[in-house]
Amino acid sequence: MRLLDKMLRKLLKRGELTIIGPDGKTYRYGSPNPELKPVTVWLKDGGAAFEIARDPAVGTVETWMDDRLQLVEGEIIDLCLIIRRNRRWEELDGSASFLKKTNRLRHLLNTYNRRADSRKNVAHHYDIGNDLYRQFLDPDMQYSCGYFTDPSNSIEQAQLDKKAHIASKLYLQPGQRVVDIGCGWGGLALYLNRVADVDVLGVTLSKEQLAVARERAAAAGVSDRVKFELMDYRDLEGPFDRVVSIGMFEHLGTSFFPTFFRKVKELLTPDGVALIHTMGRMGKPGTTDRFMQKHIFPGGYLPALSEIILASERERLIMADCEALRMHYVYTLHAWYERFKTNHDAIVEMYDERFWRLYAFYLAASMTMFTDGGMVVYQLQYLRNRRTTPITRNYMIEDEARFGESGLQPRSSTAAPSLQSELAAQK
Repeated sequence: MRLLDKMLRKLLKRGELTIIGPDGKTYRYGSPNPELKPVTVWLKDGGAAFEIARDPAVGTVETWMDDRLQLVEGEIIDLCLIIRRNRRWEELDGSASFLKKTNRLRHLLNTYNRRADSRKNVAHHYDIGNDLYRQFLDPDMQYSCGYFTDPSNSIEQAQLDKKAHIASKLYLQPGQRVVDIGCGWGGLALYLNRVADVDVLGVTLSKEQLAVARERAAAAGVSDRVKFELMDYRDLEGPFDRVVSIGMFEHLGTSFFPTFFRKVKELLTPDGVALIHTMGRMGKPGTTDRFMQKHIFPGGYLPALSEIILASERERLIMADCEALRMHYVYTLHAWYERFKTNHDAIVEMYDERFWRLYAFYLAASMTMFTDGGMVVYQLQYLRNRRTTPITRNYMIEDEARFGESGLQPRSSTAAPSLQSELAAQK
């Protein structure tokens, strides 16, 4: 406990964290803060304290999964918020070393994603069962950042608005051919066909996702125009008028950024448009922490904007538009976390309590990456020809309104008011 005690006394200034040691001794850290709920944890053995001190993220989640760390007051999202709030990205001089233990060489080896590695990594996360994702995603199974035109909107509305937002940046025309790289469960491909009258090919490496996507296309009667294949993006052959990729760039690995943009250029017609939507980091290039690599997204990496631009510049792709979505993933992840928590019993029945705790921690910790860490979502529009799109963004605004109206989903509001109160208190 001595090492962890020393670390926490140096780290914690905001919020109240109480630790009850295995000998019953109480350790108190920080100070009251209206933005943060007090948290009390009981470490049931001395080894738990050492494991957390050695690697805070992995040690915390694994001791919690094993019930060696018990939450006496507060829940896991409260604990994650206290730690992250004391290492807020905007206030740091260097990297958040307390939270991340990954060296550069290990990172490069872990993210060198050849075809076989990519298939294995995708299966690790996406092929564990579609029913799991139905427990916390919206009915359209959108597993990426929503777009909250109003923070009080429901996750369903935010995901519908996200699709309209993305479609507006593709400058779509009826009859065009679109490829969706990393198509998930097919929701975006079906949406683009419905609102813009385009033909779409979606590709994924997940067998579970592929089965659902094909079923949905058949049920909608559009299998002749919206097709899905189990395929690595490197094996695609064009040409396509439009390329869209949502939440897939994070799985490439740094070494394959040039490969990806070379393929995008190869696939696009001379007047083609590409839209890349990816989580990324606001600062300089970094590494993926051991928790995410080990338990959630093996092979994954959230890129710095500089890394994306460097790779695309080599192919002479023109970045015609760049948007950074800052708070949108906060609202998205909070909605997912609340639904995941509500469906605790069903998820435990499908898997077990250890699995539920792992994914609850993943959702909670991910949310704090966007409340206080250095992560955002980037949407980047690329052209091969600078004259392809209008010279102002007005067409995006007009198309977004038009696609939004034709989305055919009701507007409702079920966002948790507690999050709105917490965010308002931070201003």
